[in-house]
Amino acid sequence: MASKQEMREEAERLVREALERKSVTIKHGATRIEATCGKCGAKNRVSAEKGETRVRYKCKECGHEQVTL
Repeated sequence: MASKQEMREEAERLVREALERKSVTIKHGATRIEATCGKCGAKNRVSAEKGETRVRYKCKECGHEQVTL
């Protein structure tokens, strides 16, 4: 049985080799933000484009419009 450290090193080695072979591409897409409504406290999943830090959204429970932090 391999230790966690050995498995971690093996995974890093495999990723490094795949990147060198160009068989894996890295994509940067939209980020999901778990936001809590300031009015009712409901959890909302909001999508933010790359580079955006604050996103306007409407609560799915009460409809309150707000901005993520």
